[in-house]
Amino acid sequence: MTRRDFAATVLALLLAPVAAKAGVVVQFVGADRFADEDFRRPARREALMRELERHLKGLGERYLPPQQTLTLEITDLDLAGRYEPFNTGFNEVRVMRDITPPRVKLSYRLTEGRRTIAAGSETVSDLNYLSNIRARNASGPLPYEKAMLDDWFRRRFGQGRPARG
Repeated sequence: MTRRDFAATVLALLLAPVAAKAGVVVQFVGADRFADEDFRRPARREALMRELERHLKGLGERYLPPQQTLTLEITDLDLAGRYEPFNTGFNEVRVMRDITPPRVKLSYRLTEGRRTIAAGSETVSDLNYLSNIRARNASGPLPYEKAMLDDWFRRRFGQGRPARG
């Protein structure tokens, strides 16, 4: 084996894991102007964006083949419930009602290499979010939003593919 062949082999081995694990890229466009009040508070906005990005990347690992990349552009987000003032000693309380479902506006592009497999724009909402047993029993932040995105991701990108992990 020549030095050149050896260098090419090493380079190919180093780049293979990068190409094999493309995953999900999440972009929040104008997050400070999103419909939900929490996105107007910089610290809360950053925490919400980190949590949603982590969750969406996990869905990509679970449902997308390693050679595919999904780019999500989130242009608006309204979390489940609304803040209502109460005399409880707290500033505000988020109250969940049937008329305050979670909603996200997004655009997506699924690619494999340079080829676009699917693309579109959607408004995703869950009008029956209070009846979702999985979300009601979930622990951690954003259970209704995560359940809604789980369902959307599975319907949109999980058809015909077994979930990994």
